[in-house]
Amino acid sequence: MAKICDYEGSRYRYDFWENSGRQYEDLAERIALRAMLPSGGDVLMEIGAGYGRLAALYHNYRQVVLVDYARSQLEEAQRYLPRPERYIFVVADIYRLPFVEDLFDVVTMVRVMHHLVDVPDALVELRRVIRSEGTAILEYASKRHLKSIARWLLRRQAWNPFERQPVEFADLNFDFHPAWVRQQLVDTGFSVESIRTVSHFRIPIIKRLFPARWLAAVDGMIQPTGRWWQFTPSVFVRARAPQSDNTARCGFFCCPACRNVGLSRQGAVLLCGGCGRRWSVAGDIYDFKNPVSPA
Repeated sequence: MAKICDYEGSRYRYDFWENSGRQYEDLAERIALRAMLPSGGDVLMEIGAGYGRLAALYHNYRQVVLVDYARSQLEEAQRYLPRPERYIFVVADIYRLPFVEDLFDVVTMVRVMHHLVDVPDALVELRRVIRSEGTAILEYASKRHLKSIARWLLRRQAWNPFERQPVEFADLNFDFHPAWVRQQLVDTGFSVESIRTVSHFRIPIIKRLFPARWLAAVDGMIQPTGRWWQFTPSVFVRARAPQSDNTARCGFFCCPACRNVGLSRQGAVLLCGGCGRRWSVAGDIYDFKNPVSPA
């Protein structure tokens, strides 16, 4: 099984976002996601939702599922979101999602792919749970951005930003070549509909000189140039799942271990009728990370 980056117990909301001068990046990413989201729909899932930073953008969907591998992040989301009761919180592994096939109209995944050891397997799993001709909006960290190109030309960086293979620059932190990401999507059956380049001004001195909202507004105006070239550290892709004959939705959860859809609620657990595993349901969070031992 692929190694997974786990934010359990981290102060991600505070140490990475709110206290680290990333207002510009936050605003620019919201602009990109808002522009790429379909106007509304039935069921949407965000993978790697963390503390719910982007959840307010999904208000036009009947049902919103927030998934994260770290339970503590979803507990933080319950405190952060003004109406947590309108969301379904699920602790899960992206490689073994606990959902039936063809369930979601839209799946979003922002600041997650750069932690994935096995992107092809993750995309196959996304394809499984997205309905026929549904939408996937994925963000990834690009290796072919202007700063990395300059570092490589000045021999301050060993890896070549123009080589297509991903580079792991730190443990469980990957940068990807745009052409490589597009090929993985095509190989999985997705068709790329649009691309937006994001965080054009992610340079400390520029962020100090200009207000974050001004930078984000300019960033939003030039993001559509991603259709022609990608030279920013962050890239958003909107892709459409292939058409399939299986459009009927049967159930919601399935067992991530055996794919059985016969899960029955027994108090604070969901019992799998196939393999007998028991999954916790506590604090309004469905936990499919580790099965619960029998009492």
